[in-house]
Amino acid sequence: MSLDPLLLEILACPCSKHGELRSDELNGAPVLVCLACDLAFPVRDDIPVMLLDEAVPFPGRAASASS
Repeated sequence: MSLDPLLLEILACPCSKHGELRSDELNGAPVLVCLACDLAFPVRDDIPVMLLDEAVPFPGRAASASS
């Protein structure tokens, strides 16, 4: 995924505007993950889809916290 770093700085989770997002992959597909609520937002054709209806829980932190 090739998102502009400046774009990542200005995007925010729409769930109470949590803030910082990071790029990741979920099932081989690019996503942006909110670091506060662990929601994964899909990225389609290099365009982030920042809609709560499109977000899914991201299992990353929960899995790493239990180790």
